[in-house]
Amino acid sequence: MVATPETTQQTSQQITNNSDKVAVLLMGYGEVESYEDFANYNEQALNLLTAKFAPVPTWMYPPLAKLLALFDSHEWGHQHDNFISPHNQIFEAQREGIEQELQKTWGEQVAVFKAFNFCEPYLPNQVLAQVKEQGFNKLLIYPLLVVDSIFTSGIAVEQVNEALHELNEGEEQWLSGMRYIPSFYNQPDYIDLMARLVEEKIQNELAEAYLPSEIGIVLMNHGCPHKAKGFTSGITESEALYESVRHKLINKYPLISVGWLNHDTPLIEWTQPNADLAAENLIQQGAKAVVMMPIGFATENHETILDVDHIIHDVQRKNKDVKFVQMACVNDHPEFLKMAANWASQQVEQLLSETATVVNPQLAREKLAHSQDHYHGHSHDHNEHHHH
Repeated sequence: MVATPETTQQTSQQITNNSDKVAVLLMGYGEVESYEDFANYNEQALNLLTAKFAPVPTWMYPPLAKLLALFDSHEWGHQHDNFISPHNQIFEAQREGIEQELQKTWGEQVAVFKAFNFCEPYLPNQVLAQVKEQGFNKLLIYPLLVVDSIFTSGIAVEQVNEALHELNEGEEQWLSGMRYIPSFYNQPDYIDLMARLVEEKIQNELAEAYLPSEIGIVLMNHGCPHKAKGFTSGITESEALYESVRHKLINKYPLISVGWLNHDTPLIEWTQPNADLAAENLIQQGAKAVVMMPIGFATENHETILDVDHIIHDVQRKNKDVKFVQMACVNDHPEFLKMAANWASQQVEQLLSETATVVNPQLAREKLAHSQDHYHGHSHDHNEHHHH
């Protein structure tokens, strides 16, 4: 249910009397802006991401991170004249825009903080320390970068849990309420916006020179490993997102394919087709122009910029007469910021209207001790029955 502005207005009047403060924690990967930080970034990424699907022993993380840093600085530094990712700046614009929208309804009771999975000084433990210091007592965890973000937000939750554990000195948890937005792959307003942006781009740049059946559309998703040690890796959500956007475009533009932006790690089976293959396949079906549209990322990052750029160059070399159009992520598109704030607003309303729950970690220890006694007792009976 989407709260209409009127109902939100009324409820916000009733709610503003309470002294609760909600911190919205907007989470993304963050990207390195200085080359010295690559090894550190990669080590964080290996620990949190790769460990969940690659058979890499922990002792290899530091040397592997340094090795990957060499590749990164070669790619960003030499091939792309010291490319500095715009990701962090865009993410800040998203944070600010979503905060402004939320404060129209909730005023100072709500603030939006950004946390980066892999980049200081915005690691979740650093940011949550500020959240606590500034007197916030309720938290909305909101992973924004990757749309399917089931896997990615699992990392976010993992880091938030670690940070909260570190920050909790006393008997009682300082947080008295918590909610979470897992993903917006199925939000109708996001799906509509994706399809509309593609249509507008085609109208403005391609419609005069190409027939609709000659325009290929590659809808790019965040690549997912097929086997992630039993973790939900976001494939189902990403496929659903792709199907929904495709459904809106297919009657007008018959040549559409998903294109997964994979990190081609050895030994790991990734989602197919990757974006290169998707573009090649559409060209084989007669596409004379190909639109590359990232639907699985809400924020520009080196994958949507550099990787897609590489893909276009590779495919273009073999197909010189095909025109490529590279589209941007939604980034800080005002309409996106409005809808993203609206999804959050529903959760903020829930947080402010529910009574504070006092969580006491002491009880967890007691409950655990109790259940272990019970469990030992139970298994003991079980063995005795066998004797009779």
